Amino acid sequence: MSSKKPSIPKGTRDFSPKELVKRNYLKQHLIAAFENYGFQTIETPSFERSETLMGKYGQEGDRLIFKILNSGDKVKSADLKAFEEGNLSQFSNSLSEKALRYDLTVPFARYVAQHQNEIQFPFRRYQIQTVWRADRPQHGRFQEFLQCDADVVGEPSIWQEIEAILLYDQVFSDLNLDGVTIHLNHRKLLAGIAKLIGVESKLIEFTVALDKLDKIGQQGVIDELTVKGFSSDAIDRLNPILELDGSFDSQLKTITEILNENDVAQEGLEELSFINEYFKANTLKKIKVDLDVTLARGLNYYTGLILEVAPPAEVKMGSIGGGGRYDNLTDLFGLKNTSGFGISFGFDRIYLVLEELNLFPKTLANQPRFLFLNFGEETAACSFEYLMKLRREGIVSEFYPTDSKLKKQFIYANQRSIPFVIMIGSEEFKNQEFILKEMDTGAQSQYPLKELIQKIKEIL
Repeated sequence: MSSKKPSIPKGTRDFSPKELVKRNYLKQHLIAAFENYGFQTIETPSFERSETLMGKYGQEGDRLIFKILNSGDKVKSADLKAFEEGNLSQFSNSLSEKALRYDLTVPFARYVAQHQNEIQFPFRRYQIQTVWRADRPQHGRFQEFLQCDADVVGEPSIWQEIEAILLYDQVFSDLNLDGVTIHLNHRKLLAGIAKLIGVESKLIEFTVALDKLDKIGQQGVIDELTVKGFSSDAIDRLNPILELDGSFDSQLKTITEILNENDVAQEGLEELSFINEYFKANTLKKIKVDLDVTLARGLNYYTGLILEVAPPAEVKMGSIGGGGRYDNLTDLFGLKNTSGFGISFGFDRIYLVLEELNLFPKTLANQPRFLFLNFGEETAACSFEYLMKLRREGIVSEFYPTDSKLKKQFIYANQRSIPFVIMIGSEEFKNQEFILKEMDTGAQSQYPLKELIQKIKEIL
């Protein structure tokens, strides 16, 4: 049988020990911040029923869900009539009853509804698990990636939004990451703008185009709206909003004047004003908070505040976090009147940002500090005994497993960046001594074997 070149699917990655040390460092900072804010952790299955996920992310999101094909007898239940009639979507759905989770929010809403009698509300949860999306792989975008969410359900207070921004600030402060900006908007503000220009019935179409302002520019948005059949009068009314610029304070004043008699937008304006006033009085350590009235992410389930986290300007990367208020998501699973607010940290993108800006500490790995060389059967048991004594003291150490040539063992120590080697050869064993060699300088000293633990502790 011919051998095949080993490979992995596009959009997935292997992680080396060095990479995982950095990923664990980032994960530990996130967990520490989540738990400092009183969030409890849960886990949900890697796959859900297809009906749980489908229809929750809009047409574009549904297209990116990885479906799991039925197997065994269940294949026989495929809707062949739908196939014959050309209804490929229905036929496809009949072939799959399960799908890999697309995000953590919808499974969380399902979890809350399913376990509502076991949960104390307001329920504060964090979750760090893998999600999958059938997206086109590119820099900072993968088909399999880690998502880190923090949500509060059962409490509609705007203080949750304030707290989420402060949580972002704590994490990025702990990571020493400067230049992060949180862009805010509100679903009801977008609905108010749609009413202002007379396109309430086309809210999603309108906001999809609006959300592209930073990518295609003002004229690009106008062209897209024109192609979609929006009137020139509607576009003329929209232009002052597309041209909004300046500080959070100044933009909020302008948009408030524009929408001052718009009842649909009032709640959004009040909540944005509350947030603005809080952060005028309370300084953030690392991040900047901005108003972006064109931000329109997640409108298929967000009902209130929407936020998106942008990396420092010097890093070419998409958003590194986001979230929003969802008041009706658990309704889909039978739990009514349960408001929720959640945020997500884009773990893999934050990792790439830290890497590009050299913000990971130089010494992260709990690397072995000492390597016992192997001189053969005569002294191996003695070396191993002292190896275990060091480990019981919490000192990370290794024993080379075979009595290979010393040159090979020294090369191994260098490749593993182990700073010290301990040598107990036949002569040292006979004299109850050991040799300690510093790999960087080549300097070595000889000590009584009974002092080994003490000497090692003195080095540390």
